[in-house]
Amino acid sequence: MKSEIERFLIVWLILLGLLAYFWTSWLPGLWDPFVGTAPWLNYLFAVTMFAIGSLLPRDEVRQVAGRWPTVLGGTAVQYTAMPILAYCCGRLRGLEGPAMIGIVMVGCVPGAMASNVLTLVARGNVSYSVSLTTSATLLSPLVAPPILKIALGRWVDFPAAKVSWQLCWMVVLPVVAGHLLSRRFAVWQAVAGRVGATVANLTILWIIAVVVAKNRDNLTQVQAQLLAALVMLNLCGYLAGWLGGRVLRLPSTMGRALTLEVGMQNAGLGTVLAMDLFGKDPAIAIAPAIYTFGCMLTGTILARVWAELTVRNP
Repeated sequence: MKSEIERFLIVWLILLGLLAYFWTSWLPGLWDPFVGTAPWLNYLFAVTMFAIGSLLPRDEVRQVAGRWPTVLGGTAVQYTAMPILAYCCGRLRGLEGPAMIGIVMVGCVPGAMASNVLTLVARGNVSYSVSLTTSATLLSPLVAPPILKIALGRWVDFPAAKVSWQLCWMVVLPVVAGHLLSRRFAVWQAVAGRVGATVANLTILWIIAVVVAKNRDNLTQVQAQLLAALVMLNLCGYLAGWLGGRVLRLPSTMGRALTLEVGMQNAGLGTVLAMDLFGKDPAIAIAPAIYTFGCMLTGTILARVWAELTVRNP
């Protein structure tokens, strides 16, 4: 089941998204599980991060510390390039209001764990990819809120302290707790190895479906400019990661890992934060939700191209 979900994640995203969108049309009168579970998104995401923490290799923290210059350098590329690119892409496409806030949130969250899987497909350095994701995730409560406040201060009164605490209990604490449990108990590590990835993927799928359900009336009015800005952000993110690898003089395998890490943001986290902070305007969460679809698609294509090039020119 694990492999089927991971291999066809984009397919499951589309199918569950369609079910969430047409639920009230296909099954009128029935309780809507997507809208009904919306208040629990924060806890669902914490479950996701707990599962991911349980899957972290035992020596990952040591590896992060051992190669800290390249890890912090790559993390700096991500937390510098993506917020700036998100703001510039939004302004270039003339976005305003919820669309602009949404795309900025996409740019300010840490990288996604999906980049680790695609780095493996791309014949990149998986250990470095995991180190980058771990570093960005653990630093997110300190780095992301100030960046978001600077970027969004023009449009909203952004609660940086509240977001910092949310990132602590939704992201950092579950990851650390899951990792410590796996280190301490071999049984827990074995169970997490069997079901952890499935739990994490299913919860992310459900979170995106909830956003679709909450925006049934808004999705038909998604601006073409927003879609163009998100595609531009994704592609420019890959380019920034590749250039960052060149500046840091990384080997090609580590450069691939950094490219995917920068371009593939944790849009699921951005979605949850948007729904929690701006619940009165769920349209803000549309940009992170769409980015989840987009970066999975483009990341998979890029990884497959790299894999094919490696096979032809080992």
